[in-house]
Amino acid sequence: MKFDFTSIIDRRGLDAIAVDMLGQGFAPAAPKAGFDPIPMWVADMNFPTAPSIQEAVIQRAQHPTFGYFSPRQEYFDAIIDWHRRRNGVEGLEPKHIGYANGVLGGVVSALNVLCSRGDKVLVHSPTYVGFTHAVDEDNGYHLVHSPLVQDAQGIWRMDYADMEEKLSREKIHAAILCSPHNPCGRVWERWELEKAMALFQKYDVYVISDEIWSDLTLGDHQHIPTQSVSEDAKMRTVAMYAPSKTFNLAGLVGSYRIIYNDYLRDRVDKAASMPHYNGMNVLSMYALIGAYSPTGEAWLEELRQVLKGNVDFACRYIRENFPGLEVSCPEGTYMLFVDCTAWCKAKGKTIDAVLSAAWDVGVAIQDGRQFNGPCHLRMNLALPLSRVEEAFTRLKEYVFCD
Repeated sequence: MKFDFTSIIDRRGLDAIAVDMLGQGFAPAAPKAGFDPIPMWVADMNFPTAPSIQEAVIQRAQHPTFGYFSPRQEYFDAIIDWHRRRNGVEGLEPKHIGYANGVLGGVVSALNVLCSRGDKVLVHSPTYVGFTHAVDEDNGYHLVHSPLVQDAQGIWRMDYADMEEKLSREKIHAAILCSPHNPCGRVWERWELEKAMALFQKYDVYVISDEIWSDLTLGDHQHIPTQSVSEDAKMRTVAMYAPSKTFNLAGLVGSYRIIYNDYLRDRVDKAASMPHYNGMNVLSMYALIGAYSPTGEAWLEELRQVLKGNVDFACRYIRENFPGLEVSCPEGTYMLFVDCTAWCKAKGKTIDAVLSAAWDVGVAIQDGRQFNGPCHLRMNLALPLSRVEEAFTRLKEYVFCD
């Protein structure tokens, strides 16, 4: 491979909550003496980013002024070209693109237009913990969960009957769609999105589609933009994107929304501007331009191969070594969502005991209950394969053992 996905990077003391926050607040506990931490919880990557990003940021930082600015045409061109190449999107124009300080901030700005405080918002469960905090706990909306169900092959599916019943009974007019889904890793097929969007049209529901994971599909799975499945979907959807998950840029902050509906876009832009905080960082603009470049795309294609290998290894290892653990191998993202219910029942253990045993030996995985998984683990696999292998060796020896 041309790019480095094997070096083990020491992130300690360099502004990474993945390692520096262990043992504090909402993070996993720090490991016991003799075990180094393997960060597998917060959803950022332990790989060096694409060199074109560093080059773009460094080149701009060499100029000694960082005053007020407007987004460059190259910024919009990069986004438009990226979506054309990656997702087959045609007709995207700069006016359709708006900046947001993070996807969750963009979600809240859109909800402030679509809803009144106290309104109910449909989401699928398991549910990304950020939606729970930003929407329900911090901004006064109420999440209504429509559980995903697993078919005979273990694939997570939307339950359209449940969705329709809740949309009708609860008089819901806004929904958040996670595509690809976090934490389950589903890459929705076109027919699935078409069926969901037909329901939302029937009940006059506007949709916020979180597509931050859209670049990180695995194998032959292809992301389908929600706005592309019908003309109605195009006009009733606020789509949220960012290079942060794809290129490990969360610390630079810089997301964007795509809205084709002129009226809706004007209202969301106004809502986003009212707190007077929602301004782009000049270095994050250059980071996006460097990311959405030919070098960035080449780096992404190698990353997708690495992640597919890590996911395949982890799913195979679980099935061969941990009877009672259930996992649906993700089609996108780099997260595993592991159901420990049967194992815990057979062993007389709790999920707290599992988490504690893993954290003690440095396997810093995440409590799935934050995502509405009652006896689940969420595990980040965006590490060099050698570290993934070491983590599973420790789990076998110290956690999921007799």
